[in-house]
Amino acid sequence: MTTAEVRPLSPAERRLVLQVAVGARMLSLDGHDDFNQGQISARIPGRDEFFIKGALVGFDEAAPADVVRCSVDHTLPAPPLAPPELPLHQAIYRARPDVNGIVHSHAPYTLLFGATDLPMRPISHDGAYFRDRIGLFTETSNTVLDIGTGDAIAKDLGDHPAVLLRNHGGVIVGKSVRHAAVFAQVLERACRLQLTAEGTGVPYVWSTEQDVAAKQDFIYADLSVRSYWDYAVRRVGRHWPETVDWTRG
Repeated sequence: MTTAEVRPLSPAERRLVLQVAVGARMLSLDGHDDFNQGQISARIPGRDEFFIKGALVGFDEAAPADVVRCSVDHTLPAPPLAPPELPLHQAIYRARPDVNGIVHSHAPYTLLFGATDLPMRPISHDGAYFRDRIGLFTETSNTVLDIGTGDAIAKDLGDHPAVLLRNHGGVIVGKSVRHAAVFAQVLERACRLQLTAEGTGVPYVWSTEQDVAAKQDFIYADLSVRSYWDYAVRRVGRHWPETVDWTRG
């Protein structure tokens, strides 16, 4: 851990730190890099603390030593290496007890989709997950530096798994950091496919409501999400062999 860490990690905390670091790497492979911007965070259910990628490193270089312990309480001093957009995560964790993982990134197709008023069409399995389940925040496109803006984003997120930040990217949440990381990849693909379809200039079709419900129940069931996470971890290991030692240690 960083110098901000003053307590030994419990086994559960150590697992979260590893998942944050590996999740950052898988987001990089999926095209979420924007210098050192963007965050991924995780908390143990019911806790008032969480772990987040530090401010100085990008998704592609994040390691367990770069993960910072932070408090949900925004009135407490932030650790020196906490990212500037810490209030975004604090606000969502406070508003959504069911959320234990958050990804905020400037993934290009997600950002572009959020600059439009297009509804999400389930033209792929990916789009089916987010059908009628995305909020939209339009108050500002600036960096989220204060708890008031974070609270406003949490409000527009509502009980959805994602909220688009107009001209600023997306925020994806999940019951675990595994879910958040997987669904951040799912959303980026859904946005890319739909924008590509829109760009053809010809009519296109999408899944029926019956198929959408079936896909949400089966393709994105918890067991399926775990298998997608495991695949992504293996892919990270192939790209960055040193990460394999993190999960072994």
